[in-house]
Amino acid sequence: MKMGHIHKGSLEPAQFLVDNIGLLPKGRALDVAMGAGGNALFLANKGFDVEGVDISPETVGKALELARKSGVALRAQVADLENNFYIESGAYDVIICFNYLQRSLISRIKDGLRKGGMVVYETFIVDQVQFGKPKNPDYLLNHNELLHLFRDFRCLCYREGVVENRKAVASLIAEKV
Repeated sequence: MKMGHIHKGSLEPAQFLVDNIGLLPKGRALDVAMGAGGNALFLANKGFDVEGVDISPETVGKALELARKSGVALRAQVADLENNFYIESGAYDVIICFNYLQRSLISRIKDGLRKGGMVVYETFIVDQVQFGKPKNPDYLLNHNELLHLFRDFRCLCYREGVVENRKAVASLIAEKV
């Protein structure tokens, strides 16, 4: 089974999400490839109605346990995003995806957002190879690719390059119009 995901054990939410939380419409949120759930729990704590999905039963279990201990509501499911995962059409106000690239999911993410809904997407670009994994081009964005993938959305925030001197990423927030 091929994996495009780097599971971080960290429960710290992504800085890009924290910095831009004010742009996001409150409501129903989906965290695609949620990993340990740091971003999902952050959104839940901010009053979003959050669902998460990940291929790993261990990380989903940990995220649910942590949510229970923190007293926040989180729904999460185990699913293989490459095979049997369906995103309900027009169901979400926010869909986030961090450190995971599956190009075939982009159209499903777009379809899953309601009009005025926002996508927050951050993952590795080709320059990441200087820092380590992932090295597989299937899991690395080309320059400007993320911007191009969401060209039919209104881009509110975009950056690309090396952050924190340790990872090369593209980060995007865009609104479905």
